[in-house]
Amino acid sequence: MNSYFYSPTRGKLAWKDLGKEIRRFVVSHPEDDYQLIIGSDSRTKIDGKKSDLDLVTAVVIHRKGRGGRYFWSKRKVINVFSLKEKLYHETTSSLEVAHKLMGILKEDLNGQFESLEIHIDVGEKGPSREMIKELVGMVNGNGFKAKTKPGAYAASSVADKYT
Repeated sequence: MNSYFYSPTRGKLAWKDLGKEIRRFVVSHPEDDYQLIIGSDSRTKIDGKKSDLDLVTAVVIHRKGRGGRYFWSKRKVINVFSLKEKLYHETTSSLEVAHKLMGILKEDLNGQFESLEIHIDVGEKGPSREMIKELVGMVNGNGFKAKTKPGAYAASSVADKYT
């Protein structure tokens, strides 16, 4: 897991600063409804016999009907050779970030985000469709709500932008 996140407006942020930015966004309009979403995407880079991933995880705080903010983190994962491994790394990265962020936000926002959505970069079309049940089960088993394509914009749009 990466130590930093990046914000288009705030730059490089440590974990505690990420929590503070989310808190700042929420308390500026406490009467609004918010949704916290995490999603990951990766790009495979093959160099000879090596196959590595550039893995990006995005955190989105959506103020329903009024926009939102996002933050992203990027890291390299070495020796990934199959689609199944790639999707497991993406989903596991989202879960790791979700668990750590929930701990931070329980302190900063008194547990306001008891539920969180994880967007998985799989859909009914394409070769990833065979893994939908498995990955959704993995997310649900960790206590989070899973969303797949075409509604998984945190993975397929936000994180994808930085892979």
